[in-house]
Amino acid sequence: MVLALLVSGVVLVLVLLGLFVFGLRRRLIQRSGGTFDCSLRWQVPENETGGKGWIYGVSRYNGDRIEWFRVFSYAPRPRRVLERSAIEVLERRTPQGEEELALLSDSIVLACRHRGTRLELAMSEDALTGFLAWLEAAPPGQRVNVA
Repeated sequence: MVLALLVSGVVLVLVLLGLFVFGLRRRLIQRSGGTFDCSLRWQVPENETGGKGWIYGVSRYNGDRIEWFRVFSYAPRPRRVLERSAIEVLERRTPQGEEELALLSDSIVLACRHRGTRLELAMSEDALTGFLAWLEAAPPGQRVNVA
């Protein structure tokens, strides 16, 4: 009986510690500001609109780069880094079919190409406005491809 209570207590402490570290990581990512919720699909085939492949994350502006972090991860480093000069916006659309269930409500999907890789970003209308303004605010001499 005492052993079962001890094991239960240790498991509870480990779960609470894991949740605390999880929340602390999110706060550290957002500490510098310029973050927004952003789901990502990497290496998307042309005209693919299924709900599979979406990963919920948080993006952060960092100079001429967007750093994308998975929400459900303990990794301190971004999973993907997108350079402003290499992002080409292909199209903007609303979620189709199963995507509506896989994404946050009121998300807009932005199809892009980054260094030859087709990807899709899903974000709120406000985040999209900021993202497109950030793309267009490239320093003089840099090419920007916004459809």
